[in-house]
Amino acid sequence: MKPAVGTRAKILASLAKAGFETAAKRERIPLGHRAADACLKGGLGLGALHEIFASSGHEAAGSVFAAALAFRASPKRHFLWIRQDCAARAFGELAAAGLLELGITPARMLLVRLTHAADVLRAANDALSSAALGAVVMEIPNTPKVLELVASKRLALAAARSGVAAILLRLQATPEPSAAETRWQVRGLHSPINAENWGLPLIEAELVRNRYGCTGRWVMEWKSDEGCFREPHAAPSGALVSAAFDRSAA
Repeated sequence: MKPAVGTRAKILASLAKAGFETAAKRERIPLGHRAADACLKGGLGLGALHEIFASSGHEAAGSVFAAALAFRASPKRHFLWIRQDCAARAFGELAAAGLLELGITPARMLLVRLTHAADVLRAANDALSSAALGAVVMEIPNTPKVLELVASKRLALAAARSGVAAILLRLQATPEPSAAETRWQVRGLHSPINAENWGLPLIEAELVRNRYGCTGRWVMEWKSDEGCFREPHAAPSGALVSAAFDRSAA
């Protein structure tokens, strides 16, 4: 059910006011990749909604990228991951061992599994009201009707009020109009042939939307020892870097 015209207008007005008041002074967390951080005017904006779309067959890369952003946005706090049950069946369970490979202590992530996309959105709106969290990841596969423009504006407004980063992970989905500050399209790359360290996954990340800066496309290497991205030291090729999640159900 779509909200009444009056409700929609109030959401738009509140979002515009929050965005106007916080965009210039919003705290930003650098990702570590110099070119990407330059486009983001210093790093990922906290108190904002960010979308991640994974290319078909690269769902693991999308999950790794979402986990990395949530970890960067939560240097001293926990982050919450809310996913639909169908995502676990289609793409595999989140694995504690995989998080450790990324340099992320599994205890830092709180996991909630729900049945419907509407439940995920309700839980996310509630969680975003708590400044005790650093980030809230919402994993919603496909393109459910409930995830429309006004729903994304509610998420963006809740994030702006609390200063918590809202990260919407979309798998097997088509981009639609939304209130997201940034939109990323990601795919996994191969590690260098002579690579011995399998804890440095490579991701091709394209910033296709950025409300407050330019866009770009980069190869980003996640450095698990330091918990940040960087420019890769060698050209990607060879064997595909192992995913940080158990994909046995895919």
